Amino acid sequence: MPVSFRILPSLGLVYVRYEGFADVADSMKVFGEYAQHPDCRPGQKQFVDLSLVTEVEQDFPKLMELQAQKAGVFMNSQAQTLIVYYVTDELTRVMASLIARSWEPFPWVIPVVYENEKDALEFLGLAATSISELLNPAN
Repeated sequence: MPVSFRILPSLGLVYVRYEGFADVADSMKVFGEYAQHPDCRPGQKQFVDLSLVTEVEQDFPKLMELQAQKAGVFMNSQAQTLIVYYVTDELTRVMASLIARSWEPFPWVIPVVYENEKDALEFLGLAATSISELLNPAN
C-alpha cells in the first residue's frame, strides 16, 4: 500500500510513510485504521515521511475531507498534536505545505515541514538521528 503507519508507543510517536503515488482514498483508509488502533492516543506526535512520494493526487475537496476526518480524531482531547512532514524535493515540499496550511484553523495541531530528517526528529524530541535508527533502534 502506498501509505502505512507504525505506532511507537514508548515514544508517543506515529511514523507514517508514503511511497509512490500519494492517493487521498488510501490516506483516508489508513488514517481510519490508525484511529481505530488500540495504541492510538491523543497527542501522539506524527512523523509523516514523504521522501518516497513520486506523484500526488490533485483532488483538493477530497484532501479537505481527509483533513476534516483527521481533525475529528485529533480534537477529541485537549492535547496538542505535533506533525512533522519530512520532504526531500519540490513535489513533496508543495504537498506538505498545502497540508500544513490546511491545519491553520486548528490550534491544537502544530504542523511543521523539514527537509532534514535529523532536524525533524530532533524537533519531535527524539534521540534518533535517522529514520532507520528510529525504526530499528537495536542496529
